[in-house]
Amino acid sequence: MSKNIAVIGIQWGDEGKGKIVDFLSEKADVVVRFQGGNNAGHTVVVNGKTTKLHLIPSGILHEHCINIIGNGVVLSPSALLEEIIELEKHNIAPRGRLYISQNCPLILPYHITLDQTREKAKGSSAIGTTGRGIGPAYEDKVARRAIRAVDLFDENNFAEKLKTVLDYYNFILTQFYHADPVDYPKTFDETMRLAEELKPLIVNTTEKLHEFYRAQKKIMFEGAQGTMLDIDHGTYPFVTSSNTTAGGISTGAGFGPRYVEEIMGISKAYTTRVGAGPFPTELLGKDGDSLRQKGAEFGATTGRPRRCGWFDAPVVRYAAMLNSLTGLCITKLDVLDGMKTIKICTHYEYRGKKLEIPSTDLNTFAACKPIYEEWPGWDKPTAGLQDYDRLPQAAKNYLKRLEKLVGVPIQIISTGPARTDTVVLKQQF
Repeated sequence: MSKNIAVIGIQWGDEGKGKIVDFLSEKADVVVRFQGGNNAGHTVVVNGKTTKLHLIPSGILHEHCINIIGNGVVLSPSALLEEIIELEKHNIAPRGRLYISQNCPLILPYHITLDQTREKAKGSSAIGTTGRGIGPAYEDKVARRAIRAVDLFDENNFAEKLKTVLDYYNFILTQFYHADPVDYPKTFDETMRLAEELKPLIVNTTEKLHEFYRAQKKIMFEGAQGTMLDIDHGTYPFVTSSNTTAGGISTGAGFGPRYVEEIMGISKAYTTRVGAGPFPTELLGKDGDSLRQKGAEFGATTGRPRRCGWFDAPVVRYAAMLNSLTGLCITKLDVLDGMKTIKICTHYEYRGKKLEIPSTDLNTFAACKPIYEEWPGWDKPTAGLQDYDRLPQAAKNYLKRLEKLVGVPIQIISTGPARTDTVVLKQQF
């Protein structure tokens, strides 16, 4: 068993990371979010009650857990405060157990305005962002003009930085997109109001994280989105704006790679993705509709219907390589209950060649044809099962085949949305 583990999505996001992090958090002391923004959505079901989290780590649902938002996250002050207030309404107290990195770049109204204006202007070629300002905020970080959480402590300094960056954004909005400018006084006043609520939570989280490490606390790193949405390694340009792979932990939390002992990849028993971009195993007929409805495949953040398809082994094999996975968790096995035949994409065919992993060239990837194996389904339900021995033999055979194709052992199987709907083959902490 390990002290420090990472939970990483290894498809196009929406793999069920929130539930697994919540499940594992029962034995963790600290849960860390290290990338992304409030474009992520984790849905957790506990005792029949559904909680949707967008910025705050899923460990917040356990009273003993400390939760950290690392510097790799772009932070919307308004979205975070809304989430805190919503949790407090349900008698969950984030304040006192939540720390925000002082180095987090802030998402402010002009980022959201530009994001939405830009997507609208692209029309049919739009990437399909959530419109929450994530991309523009990361652009500011790389361009070294970001306003960070630490800037909220000096009102005069913040006012000067805001004026400079807002002049830049308003020029783009009005002159290039012919859109309305963002109001400076309103943005300043609203951000300062939010700052008073958030400043007590803002600290040097890297220092605090290493204090926990030296104290031998059990630390879990929670990924957002999925490997195939990684800005460097995903289906570019149909990706998010951050490093969603395990490598993002070091840069996004300030925690060296040697300290992370286990890296668990989360994958559905089938495949989904949201937004545009190539998807070799996508099902456009009744099987795809069935997976969508039975699996409740609608975005936790946007409500958008997810595209659904068969399990794509080349994608998961690629993710296993990129993240140096030590284990797999297969989620939503129960969604396949009752299907007579289940297909697995084992490889791709491209111009007569057999490919083991996806191409990083978008045109090549889009032209790949899936090579399928057909496996018999199972009639007995797996929903809610907690004992591996009670799984139907056909379900066990299916899981063993996935394990062999990917080359990584399956350690956890999720058989439903509730915390207790889980089969554990190896204890993590």
